[in-house]
Amino acid sequence: MGTLSKNNFAFLNDLRENNNKAWFDKHRPTYEEMKDEVASFADDVLNILNKSDVIETPSGKKSMFRIFKDVRFSKDKSPYKHNWSGYFRRATANRRGGYFYRIEPGNTYISGGFFGPNKEDLLHFRKQLEVDPQPLRDILNNKDFKSYFGELGGDQLKTTPKGFDKEAENIDLLRYKAYHVTHYFTDEEVLSPDFAKTMANGLIKLIPFFDVMTNYLLTDLNGEEI
Repeated sequence: MGTLSKNNFAFLNDLRENNNKAWFDKHRPTYEEMKDEVASFADDVLNILNKSDVIETPSGKKSMFRIFKDVRFSKDKSPYKHNWSGYFRRATANRRGGYFYRIEPGNTYISGGFFGPNKEDLLHFRKQLEVDPQPLRDILNNKDFKSYFGELGGDQLKTTPKGFDKEAENIDLLRYKAYHVTHYFTDEEVLSPDFAKTMANGLIKLIPFFDVMTNYLLTDLNGEEI
């Protein structure tokens, strides 16, 4: 099973301290070696995840985001990320939501949900949650789910969404602009031999959350399939 090495963390730490093209070019062979290590690790995560879900991302390598930053609109002009990150996309319109991972010394986590729903989907979520929030609340209040992921994440409006009552019983859910949850891992966990299994099993815990949110998107306010 693919594992993540101390050398990988050492490379990321060195990159953080030497975030410039000259250093990166000199250490490109190490970068390629560490990138391949993460791709192999992600392959193992994907293989386990596919036993419980259907993922359209074809490989661990294809799940990975580029380490090169887009600095055009950023005040921080350092050219490289000092982490590995990626995304597993669920297959077909009947499986909404997606799985995100980030690997970084001291800041490794998984996250899943609806990170930037379009305005139509966001409005539909709000309308559904206005009349029937219980399926989502049941997931968020589930003892095991809450112990693992904590509270619902996502940016929130400071005011009431347009077209909704500020006194609505479920206004706390309606203010969200995105719906996702996150779980962090210690460095000791990340560098353990079975971390691919640990991460995959963490991602699998998201499926009931995805199922509830998908059902909201695929049905009307009467619960009929759209």
